[in-house]
Amino acid sequence: MTPKTLLSTWPSWVGRAALVWSVLYATGAAAAALTGPAFGYVLLGKGTGTAAEATTAGLYGAAALLAYVMLRRPGRHWPPRAAWAVVALCLTSGFVFLLTPTHLLFFLSRNQPPIDWASWSNQGVAVLGAVLWGCAALSYRRRTLGTCPHCGGGSRAPSDLPPDTRAGLVAVAALVPYAALKTAWALGVTPGFTGEGRPGMDPRYTSDLGIWLYDHGVDVTAVLALIGMALALALTRRWGRRLPRVPLLALGWAGTGALTPFGIFLAVVGGLAWTGVIDLAMGDHAPWVVAVAYGGFCLYGLALGRATLSYQRATRRVCVRC
Repeated sequence: MTPKTLLSTWPSWVGRAALVWSVLYATGAAAAALTGPAFGYVLLGKGTGTAAEATTAGLYGAAALLAYVMLRRPGRHWPPRAAWAVVALCLTSGFVFLLTPTHLLFFLSRNQPPIDWASWSNQGVAVLGAVLWGCAALSYRRRTLGTCPHCGGGSRAPSDLPPDTRAGLVAVAALVPYAALKTAWALGVTPGFTGEGRPGMDPRYTSDLGIWLYDHGVDVTAVLALIGMALALALTRRWGRRLPRVPLLALGWAGTGALTPFGIFLAVVGGLAWTGVIDLAMGDHAPWVVAVAYGGFCLYGLALGRATLSYQRATRRVCVRC
């Protein structure tokens, strides 16, 4: 069987693949908890140790049980909802892998810690699990509804579907606070910062080029936020349908998987710091900075996911199987 044939028949095998993946990943986490080596098992990119590994093993063991139920008990409505929770769990374990392209910006930084290849590989496996579980949820739900397991069916041709312009606007608005704050800091206006030095730029870790850009009012991460806004608009505007489809989908889903759990984490931590429940040891930053500026990544990730799904449905080819 060729890879093309294998991919074309994914609804028939993705449920079993999700089961096998869950069993293997849970077994690895259990082995890490019992034997000592971490094998790269982490939670939210940071949490390590026996407790984190044992928790990971338990959660993914439950996921394997869910996969078995989905194989043995077709036609029920609740398993797909639980499967999407497993997708979120996988992204929580592996979203840092989706941020790997930021390492291509090495010329803008220095003195960065070396990549932990064990963690990086493990995070990649977790992202693979998110893909398998997402496909398994789609396949199960479509079979339950009696629609085409490959495309989900539909009464209108893909080209008739209007772009989801609202999702694009929400995604753009979500990044405005971050881009505005970082640009203001680069220009010498420092709202939310009361300490010494320059916020948003540490000369110990910023390259000479990055420092030069910052001196001229250009924060690199603010530029990346503008690129993210452009991506959201391309996914939700008619002119975006004239661009290559696969790169847009890859960027859209990768951004959704990376920024949604990252943004949720920052929003929760920032909210707790804002209310005084925890101390982030950032005395020179106002508590609202993390919650408002960085927490916008969560809203952006969710809106980007909706925009990407809308774009995918509107630009898909006619399914020959239905």
